[in-house]
Amino acid sequence: MNSQLPNYTLLDADRTKEMLKLFKGVRAGWVQVGEKKWFFPYTYTKEVEAFYNFKPRPSDTWIISYPRSGTTVMQELIWLLSNNLDFETVRKTKLTERFPFLERSLVNNPEVIEEFVTMDEGNVEKREVCETLTRPAYEVLEGLSTPRFIQSHFPLSLRPSILDSGCKIIYIARNPKDVVVSWYKMNKFTVTHGYIGDFSTFWNLFKNDLTIWSPYCEHVKEAWARRNHPNFLFIFYEELSVDLLSVCKKVANFLGKNYSENQLTELLNHLSIEKFRKNPMVNLNDLYECGIFSSRQFFIGKGKTGHWKEFFSADMEKEADEWIEQNLKDTDLVFPTTIMKGNCY
Repeated sequence: MNSQLPNYTLLDADRTKEMLKLFKGVRAGWVQVGEKKWFFPYTYTKEVEAFYNFKPRPSDTWIISYPRSGTTVMQELIWLLSNNLDFETVRKTKLTERFPFLERSLVNNPEVIEEFVTMDEGNVEKREVCETLTRPAYEVLEGLSTPRFIQSHFPLSLRPSILDSGCKIIYIARNPKDVVVSWYKMNKFTVTHGYIGDFSTFWNLFKNDLTIWSPYCEHVKEAWARRNHPNFLFIFYEELSVDLLSVCKKVANFLGKNYSENQLTELLNHLSIEKFRKNPMVNLNDLYECGIFSSRQFFIGKGKTGHWKEFFSADMEKEADEWIEQNLKDTDLVFPTTIMKGNCY
């Protein structure tokens, strides 16, 4: 391996054997990357050089987050604010085309996708959709003209030169108790993960840094430490639930854009949870069409924070609070705990 690339080790054999019983969609196990042991599917080993060498451009706008932290609504918000509120384009062009996910090939294993296609052999349309999902996004992005919009779940330490590139980066974070509930649901509904265990077991994996893109707290702390960089904007998911208009204004200012109150009202209407959940351009319907998602309905959540209370027992809640306190003892980062049932995602 190139000495400049992140080092990785295979997850130990006993742990892998046990986890493969829980994740029925995984074929080849997992690796742990770097000193912080970032957790990825084994397919990472085949693409690590391409990911590491992918070059940001000064004109790029990136959104970085841990999964299930409010990424999708922020992508739509960022793209519209950056493109003069071009609602005509967003209504006919998928978000995945406007704002590609850098690591999509990492989780859409070509061998597994081929299994889905073979199950429905002869369905040309399905094959075309599935093959699109397995084409590495870094190849697609290299061919795009500027400005580019890029989504990534990689932590900042695996993109060491990104802040020096001059690009704009928006990071969104969320209370980990809500994150793990949403991530649990996605792992169950995503056939390429195929998680069949219960929530308690998934929580134990999450807090022990054994779910993809973990460790969670390290992911957020790296971003929090760079929050004052002029090209970096840190936002909490919970801010969306409290005051989405203020978030829109904050992001617009960061991007150097200015809009009237009437224009922002139109934006808020477009982003309302009722419309967002029904919007086929943001719901990753192509993953359902390929067979990766087992349902069309779960990807955009129900529009509330504090949903973790429906999943955590009293003992689990105590354990989670202690885990959070322990992980944040070396930082002034505090996760919001606001529970809202309004216009959030």
